[in-house]
Amino acid sequence: MATQGKGEAEARDAGPREQKRREERTREILRQIRRIEVRVRRKVNTVFSGAYHSSYRGRGMEFDEFKEYTPGDDVRAIDWNVTARTGRPWVRRYREERELTALILFDASASQEFGSAGRLKSSVAAEAAAVLAFSAAQNGDKTALVRFTDRVESYLPPRKGRPQALRVLRDILFAPVKSKGTSLDAGLAFIERTQKKRAAVFILSDLLSPAFFERLTRVARRHDVTVLRLTDPREEELPSVGLLEFRDAETGENRLVDTGDKHWVRRFRDIHRAEGGKWEKDLGRIGVDYLPLRTDGSHLDELVRFFHRKAMAHRRGADPLSPSIIK
Repeated sequence: MATQGKGEAEARDAGPREQKRREERTREILRQIRRIEVRVRRKVNTVFSGAYHSSYRGRGMEFDEFKEYTPGDDVRAIDWNVTARTGRPWVRRYREERELTALILFDASASQEFGSAGRLKSSVAAEAAAVLAFSAAQNGDKTALVRFTDRVESYLPPRKGRPQALRVLRDILFAPVKSKGTSLDAGLAFIERTQKKRAAVFILSDLLSPAFFERLTRVARRHDVTVLRLTDPREEELPSVGLLEFRDAETGENRLVDTGDKHWVRRFRDIHRAEGGKWEKDLGRIGVDYLPLRTDGSHLDELVRFFHRKAMAHRRGADPLSPSIIK
């Protein structure tokens, strides 16, 4: 009887303890989201959102009002019916139909949990995604999120506003995944099926994935696509520390490498450095913008510069609905 009483007491205590753990976990989640929001909102409010707005136009122009013609107005905008009725020239004024969907395609595979410079690739990607989501919210655009491994892990449909930006950040940071592998093709296939209207698609990935280029080419024909490729300095340069055992985070495969072998290390470095240039060239050929984000770099400043260059390209007369490589 005494044993039974003790068991009943433990069962009664388990409920409050579990509730307390859940509450602590919720508070920690909110603290982490708030830290990232505070870090990126200053960039968004001061320099980023204007460049974002100029870089991505909406779906077209819609009529706003008639205005009496004044010297300097475009004579092609004169409305001859109104002009004939009033006896004075009037022009039609239009405003941009600005609403756009920013769709973030986020690589949640195990290879993103790597970083040698004090930051993981996944952390850099989360902050970049936060900048995009809050910029879209500030500009009145919708934001959507697709998280993928070797399958689509989760989907947040397009919505507007700060609450949606916070949901995007919450899912990126804390939503569980069922797989460790990578298939960018699976994420792109999901976009092909579900996103029928033109969108600004941002791919946050290290691109360590099986063949996906054919589907990416098709997606880029419909949408304005930007690849933000996550990289780490140790993926280009290895320290000379003798024998090192590497473990593939996605497959679990181990490999022993002699970092004292100068020939092998030099070949490793040259291959990986050349890879970045090849991605930029190949993606530019299909009209996809490319920006590498390093774990040891100033990734928020890189994003600002990137979108300022993109905005300048549009102001120089580039077709805002035709993606172009920004160098």
